[in-house]
Amino acid sequence: MGTVVGVVIAVLVIVLAILVIVGYNGLVRARNSIRNAFAQIDVQLQRRFDLVPNLVETAKAYMAHERETLEAVVAARGAALSGLSAAQTSPGDPAAMQQLEAGQGALNAALGRLIAVAESYPDLKANQNMAQLSEELTSTENKVAFARQAYNDAVMSYNNRRETFPTSVYAGMFGFAVAAQLGIPPERPEMRDAPKVEF
Repeated sequence: MGTVVGVVIAVLVIVLAILVIVGYNGLVRARNSIRNAFAQIDVQLQRRFDLVPNLVETAKAYMAHERETLEAVVAARGAALSGLSAAQTSPGDPAAMQQLEAGQGALNAALGRLIAVAESYPDLKANQNMAQLSEELTSTENKVAFARQAYNDAVMSYNNRRETFPTSVYAGMFGFAVAAQLGIPPERPEMRDAPKVEF
């Protein structure tokens, strides 16, 4: 009788260990998917940030007395880069994602103001370099949107895995915190619309 109980206990321990190992490995894979998806956002945002100075330089030649608008775009780009740096160190961290969202929102708003002001400058609208930059920026904005969707899907998958039984029992013990999606804060609905960059 004692041997049977010992065998049953041993089997239960082995099954429990297998469940923990499989669950842990699944969480690691899901967390790595978040990091990979965020890397795609990172690439597209870096491209966007690289286009902004060229856009400002091109506009500067035509909008000399709109210095405040141009400086606001440069400052917003700096804030957005800072938010991206915070998110790069810990993709999925709620505070880092919130900082990234705020930086992107400020850059979107500044670009929107630049575009609105640029409408008053027909020569700027006709500039070939500006047209090419605006086309590249529009393409990049679309790529950012797709990368954001892939990232948010990876976060949802990870959070679902983390919160379902039996993984939820030990996810916290192993340091698998809830990941935050890259969204748009409810208090900033204007961020839902990417700036239109047609000149």
